[in-house]
Amino acid sequence: MASDFLLEIGTEEIPASYIQPALDAMAAMLQKTLTDKRVVHGAIQTMATPRRLAWRIEGVAEKQEPQTVEITGPPKATAFDESGNPTQAALGFARAQGVSPDELQVKQTGKGEYVVVTRHQAGISTVDTLSGVLADLIHDIPFPKSMRWGNLKVTFARPIHWIVALLGQEVVPFTYGNVTSGNTSYGHRFMSPTGFEITDINGYVEALRERFVIVDIEERAERIRQLVAACAKEKNGNIREDEALLDEVVQLAEYPTAVIGSFDQHFLELPQEVLITVMRFHQRYFAVVDDAGKLMPYFVTVNNTLTRDPQVVAQGNERVIRARLEDARFYYVADQKVSLEDRVEELKKVVFHSKLGTSYEKLERFRALAEYMSDQVAPEQKSTVSRAAFLCKADLVTGTVGEFPELQGVMGRAYARLANEDAAVAEAIYEHYLPTHAGGELPSGTAGALVSIGDKLDTVVGCFGVGQIPTGTADPFALRRQALGIIRIILEKDLALSLSDLIKQALNGLDGKLTEPNEQTYQAVLDFFKVRLQHFLIGQGHPQDVVDAVLAYHLDPLVETVAKITSLATFKEREVFEPLVGTVKRVVNILKEPVDVPIDSGLLVGQAEKDLYKALTVCEQELQKPLEARDYIGVLERLSGLKGPIDHFFDEVLVLDEDMSLRQNRLALLTHIAGLFQQLADFSRIAL
Repeated sequence: MASDFLLEIGTEEIPASYIQPALDAMAAMLQKTLTDKRVVHGAIQTMATPRRLAWRIEGVAEKQEPQTVEITGPPKATAFDESGNPTQAALGFARAQGVSPDELQVKQTGKGEYVVVTRHQAGISTVDTLSGVLADLIHDIPFPKSMRWGNLKVTFARPIHWIVALLGQEVVPFTYGNVTSGNTSYGHRFMSPTGFEITDINGYVEALRERFVIVDIEERAERIRQLVAACAKEKNGNIREDEALLDEVVQLAEYPTAVIGSFDQHFLELPQEVLITVMRFHQRYFAVVDDAGKLMPYFVTVNNTLTRDPQVVAQGNERVIRARLEDARFYYVADQKVSLEDRVEELKKVVFHSKLGTSYEKLERFRALAEYMSDQVAPEQKSTVSRAAFLCKADLVTGTVGEFPELQGVMGRAYARLANEDAAVAEAIYEHYLPTHAGGELPSGTAGALVSIGDKLDTVVGCFGVGQIPTGTADPFALRRQALGIIRIILEKDLALSLSDLIKQALNGLDGKLTEPNEQTYQAVLDFFKVRLQHFLIGQGHPQDVVDAVLAYHLDPLVETVAKITSLATFKEREVFEPLVGTVKRVVNILKEPVDVPIDSGLLVGQAEKDLYKALTVCEQELQKPLEARDYIGVLERLSGLKGPIDHFFDEVLVLDEDMSLRQNRLALLTHIAGLFQQLADFSRIAL
């Protein structure tokens, strides 16, 4: 028999950004726990509103599956005397396991013959299993910040008011803090605040819907999409697409409703990004655009209750947005009285980091880095890169960015355009902040890309150099995100840049600022980037063994390293690959250490080693063109031609000959062969 399981945790309003990660983490923990406890179950569904987190698991077995376990005791030699009678060691083991000495068995193990007891364990009920683990699982749900309430020692994102835990119709009993699980849930805080009993898990979603709670997240999101679109249509407009805002708003309302409001037409004179930022970040309003995508003087707000008089709600929101837009307009007009170039001087008074100096000093450092990169990959854009780097932080001291920090870069671009700066410079000022989050948009232009890399790398190297290294729980300067941003820009823009070289250049610019030794900082930063690259590539679907194999020997240039990984992963699917790797591993295994001596062709006495030397010489010549062309499939195809001669060599030649001159020469031959393969990867790390 199997029943569905429902767990609902009712709370005070949980911050929107906490909800989905908590749902995913608990679903993973429930999955692992049930599997580890041998409880058969089906799919796990997550649901939530601001006041509740819920998980439904289909087809949960009523009890654990039985199992047979084998418990190992003392060695046979210790357990029985010469006559085969059990010793005290055997008797004690039998007594501890609750069996008679006659039930002891002897089995051969990897360590020899041991006494074992075979026990059959019946499964306990799933209700008892869950009852014993749910409190601990709730405690382990991760939140950015947790809190205590009352005089309790337990923590959660917000105070817990009720817990529903049902397997079928049976309550799974446990207590968390001062709340004991039951089958009573609650509807909407204002429109249906009384409790009600859940008697049928299949009716859970509908029972809440009747009480003005839409617990299914996607259903709630679709309702919001339809409501806000209908509001915009009233004004012959459309909702500006913004999935990130929708993802946030959907976690702010249990029963969403929508109201459209307006603002004065003259505010449309402000840059579109300013209006969107005020509506989106400060008020969580959806912007309305016309068919051409141009902003209209309307917004749509989502509420958590049914609205008796939409006009009253709209007027209240209009008063709020009017005040925020007046602030924005005031700062926007005032900012234009001072040019961006003049504002750069003010950065000398802004401290970036107590040990790394002012924002102006940082600007000088990453400007030099960006110019250095431009010399290598885009010399024709050096003046654009330099100008953009010089101006890109100036908007930090404007009133608009001071009031609306989300507009950094956006306002720099706007003010650069007003000052008739080159269009490429203005765009690079905005784009140098990109990407702003994992998977976010990258700079479209080369100038913005180079300034972005320079700015981010200066931060990463500088922080490492003063001991501000990310930990498992803290990364206050977002160094992981910035390192990943650098990697993505280099790869997706196909920039022939060397990370190790750039790190050294950044260290030179920070001379006199750092508290950690330069060489130590260099290696720590390089390792940091290697780990970030490894995680990124594996996350992109590249096989882990291939990634590890290539990164064992290669990191720079990144574009070439990734090309090697891609080619090796593709070639791995060919039938010839596995036998080839086996042969290469044989070469590596016999070379405990490479032999750094030239091959003496006069010491090649056997035909097999002469043939291998000839094949090696030809292969080295043939590899030049595909290596220069980054045709690593072609490289692998040519290397595959060495398999036959290598295998024949091992069959016919004694590598570790007693004659040390012959031995060294043969090891030198194998060292050169290993070196050819190491131009791509450490093949010993490839899983077969």
